[in-house]
This record gives sequence, C-alpha cells and structure tokens, in this order.
Amino acid sequence: MRQDATGRTVTAHEPRETPWLSVVLGYGPMLPILAGAAAAWALPGEAGRLAGTLAILWANAILLFLSGVRRGVSFRTEGGPTAMQIGTMMLLFSLGFAALAALQFGRETWAIALLVLGFGAVAVLDPIAAARGEAPLFFARLRPLQIPIGLAGLLGLLTLKLSSGS
Repeated sequence: MRQDATGRTVTAHEPRETPWLSVVLGYGPMLPILAGAAAAWALPGEAGRLAGTLAILWANAILLFLSGVRRGVSFRTEGGPTAMQIGTMMLLFSLGFAALAALQFGRETWAIALLVLGFGAVAVLDPIAAARGEAPLFFARLRPLQIPIGLAGLLGLLTLKLSSGS
C-alpha cells in the first residue's frame, strides 16, 4: 500500500480458489432457507407457517446483505465503481426491499417470487462480474454452487404456497 496527499494505492492478490471462510460464510447462510422450507412442509399449522415466514425473512436479509457486498466490492474496483456494479447493487436491493414490503402487506407468494428473481440474478451476474474484474475471482465458482441451495428452499416455499392456494 502506498499513500500520498491525493490518496492511496492498494495492490492486492486475489485467489481463484474460494477461501475457507467464504465457504463457511457462503454456504452456511443458505442452510436456514432450506431448513425453513423443509420445516414449513413438515410442520402442521401455525408452526409450519412460522417456519416459512422466518425463512422468507432470512432470505430477505441475505439478499439485502448481498446487495451491500456488491456495493462494498465496488469501492475497491480499479478505476472506481462501474455502472454494472451500481446497477446490480440497486437491482438486488430493490428486489429485497420489494420482497420485504410484499411480506409486510401479506403477499407472501410475491415476496418469494421476488426473492427467487434476486437470488437467480446473483447466481447469474456474480460469475460475470468476477470475469470482468468487478467481483472477487472466486465468486465465479462460489455463487453457482452456493445460491441454488437458497433457491431450492425458496422454490420449495413457493411450491407450498401455490399448492395450498394462499
């Protein structure tokens, strides 16, 4: 790192392999979505509905967090943030916020559908961003394996909601 009166120059080495902490903090947060969906299917009545709602809230938190990750990465992009980074951050944040609002207004099916779109966008856009130098290289390997775990839970919840007619 070099610093002068006008700013700082940062040189970093970025591994292609996914760091172990990113494995733990990447896959771990997907598990409550999957577990919540399984519990929503397995538990009767109010307990099942509560498990489903908690899984939706957790997925919202994760999607909003991922929008912040995208913004945070843009602070260290050579040449400054790109339009794609800011656009992706805004897309993910908007989908997460809209899903949260839908849940608040009793539109669980819409909330889940918005979350599916958001998680799907992460799975597709993060590997592209990694190839363009707009996200860590390991996102190209992590996201296509990590995000489908959360998507499986969300699609399970969506199927349950649609099959129950609510």
